[in-house]
Amino acid sequence: MAPNAKGALLALAAYAIFSTHDVFIKILGADYSPIQIVFFSVLLSFPLATFQLMQDATPGTLLPKHPYWMALRTVAAVVTGFCVFYAFSVLPLAQVYAILFATPLLITILAIPILGEQVRLRRWMAVLVGLAGVMVVLRPGSTTLELGHAAALLGAFGAALTGLIVRKIGADERPVVLMLYPMAGNFVVMGAALGFVYEPMPVEHMGMLFVISAFAFVAGLLVIGAYKQGEAVIVAPMQYSQIIWAAIFGALFFDEVPDGGTVLGAAIIIASGLYIVLRESRSDNSGTPNLRMRLRFETGTFLRPRPREMEPHQDSPRVVPPNAPSARPKPHLRGLPGRVPPVAEPRRKDTE
Repeated sequence: MAPNAKGALLALAAYAIFSTHDVFIKILGADYSPIQIVFFSVLLSFPLATFQLMQDATPGTLLPKHPYWMALRTVAAVVTGFCVFYAFSVLPLAQVYAILFATPLLITILAIPILGEQVRLRRWMAVLVGLAGVMVVLRPGSTTLELGHAAALLGAFGAALTGLIVRKIGADERPVVLMLYPMAGNFVVMGAALGFVYEPMPVEHMGMLFVISAFAFVAGLLVIGAYKQGEAVIVAPMQYSQIIWAAIFGALFFDEVPDGGTVLGAAIIIASGLYIVLRESRSDNSGTPNLRMRLRFETGTFLRPRPREMEPHQDSPRVVPPNAPSARPKPHLRGLPGRVPPVAEPRRKDTE
């Protein structure tokens, strides 16, 4: 199977698992606060996270090299986790995904001040069209906008911000540092607020929380594997397959049927996002913020690779030390046809 096909299949499997993960969030969100769901999903992620931490053999301390960017990323991750979990609990799945699909549009905008990207006219037009698609989904004035819509928009903004910060500082920071601070931030903040919203949970609901953690772990591995196997321009658009799963799961479990506005708006947002990805793939600009990013909200429970580790692997050219035996001149072998086995010392000298 071709590498691009493998990457696409791995990405499709990853986002199918992520969509199932979101179904469990929605089920639990009917009975529990997002604060409680985020807290226990992070808590139950610690055993899996420990195995990831053991894999990071990069020397260094746990102190970030860019403390201010790391602090901003931690705050954004905490806000994103809460907002997205809340949006899934109160809005139809397809509607939440349609709004979250605006993340690449926000990445394109935020990449200007954060990464110094230059956005040309065509990409600006795609962003404006995509934002118009968001308005089609929300339909302000004709539908009642709820707090969940604002939470989904804020979650999309937070996901774009956390991803761009990783893109900016990820080459300098250890993956364990990129993971640990958002995870600890969610654990501390949600744990401090848990006393105000806590509801006793039966064993089966605790099991669902563990499934959420396990699914996020497995899906994250598959996404990284997808980017290592295939080209980013092939892998990145696979995230939009979640809208299909949202329609299927919404109809099966929650009696949700996407209305015409949601379908039309999602189609506009997806089309603009795909256009931006394709434009980036043809650009000579090395930033490509949408191509080299896992466009998925996070709570910090998965080890993030450095941006350079998400690039296609290229073997460095073999360097032969000047004092190696193979680097010594062998004038006695000149003019001999075929392959000659290496020799330690010439059998005769040129002066003989």
